[in-house]
Amino acid sequence: MKQKIMIVDDEPKILRLVSANLRSQNYDVLTYTNGYEMLEDYDCIMPDLVLLDILMPEIDGFEVLEALRSFTNVPIIMLSACHDAADKVTALDLGSDDYMTKPFTLDELYARIRAVLRRTGNQSQPTVINTSKKIKNLEIDFQKRRIFVDGNETDVSNTEYKLFAYLSSNQGKVITHEELLTQIWGPEYRNDIDYLRVTIARLRQKLRKSNGENKIEYIVTYPGVGYMID
Repeated sequence: MKQKIMIVDDEPKILRLVSANLRSQNYDVLTYTNGYEMLEDYDCIMPDLVLLDILMPEIDGFEVLEALRSFTNVPIIMLSACHDAADKVTALDLGSDDYMTKPFTLDELYARIRAVLRRTGNQSQPTVINTSKKIKNLEIDFQKRRIFVDGNETDVSNTEYKLFAYLSSNQGKVITHEELLTQIWGPEYRNDIDYLRVTIARLRQKLRKSNGENKIEYIVTYPGVGYMID
């Protein structure tokens, strides 16, 4: 079965170019020039991935991203003509899986799509002997791919789960930025530390929220080196 990609961009030329080439790569592609229309169709389409432009009239890409993240963990790649690093961090912080600046080559787009689909799918799970592991008041179920704090499930994205699972399976060992980026995102991301920092921050925020008033930290930062679960 073909994987489905929804593309949202208000530039018809880009829509035609990208959609035609993705179809040639055997993807099922649906295009939209308006974020509202895409959101209305989402439940009917249930795509495998969304390509989302930032600068659009009526509703911009950040607003569409926030709306999607309120009900789905679908992989999302943001597209932007802006090279401002702050926009990239904002997109990642709101839950996008990747960020590409225009102009980009089609080969780079194909590679990023494959990497995101690989990372957010069920592949590349950490190799573990035990099916679950306890860390303080937290339990990670490797078989069901879930994280529980005090018996209550914490809602995490696929990437957040994989990152925490990898750190958990190496508890007590400092894992470098490069190793985490390579193992979780792929070798093409090994120098893109913003992805790692934002995902760690989101994970910490979710785990703190799950802990309520308990001030328990699970992930230790080693500045300039990496992270470890104590």
